[in-house]
Amino acid sequence: MEAQDRIEQLGRVQIFAGLTLPALELISRVTTEEAHPLGTLLFKHGDPGDKLFLILEGRVRISRNVPGMGEEALAIHGPGAIFGEMALLDEAPRSADARVHERCRLLALSKDAFEDLLFLHKDLAYEVLWSVVRMLTGRLRETNDKLTFLSVSGKFS
Repeated sequence: MEAQDRIEQLGRVQIFAGLTLPALELISRVTTEEAHPLGTLLFKHGDPGDKLFLILEGRVRISRNVPGMGEEALAIHGPGAIFGEMALLDEAPRSADARVHERCRLLALSKDAFEDLLFLHKDLAYEVLWSVVRMLTGRLRETNDKLTFLSVSGKFS
């Protein structure tokens, strides 16, 4: 994948949206491309979170195994989606499984490389911090709206 394509792909995802072109260039330099066949388990619930993934082609199923019921699909992500981003933000283990649902090409950003980059480039760290804050507040607002709807509709008490 060309460097410019990586930069464009990174600039489209929520966690990096709004970063400057130089910031996206720095991040793109530490990403790697991976290809995986159908059925590949990328990570499982409880694994250490060591990288974020951006889907270039194909689809990935995020799920949890529910005792007595089996696999419960939480989401199926396609091109342009990211998953595993919590691995870059905290030390907690993976919160779900990620399995290739359709042969895919991924752009991976390892936690170690990302942390080294932020340590060496304080301006980048500042930009990423505010981008993450905007992303998290947006998600919190969405959750509040959903909880309000469920409460008002009587589906949640």
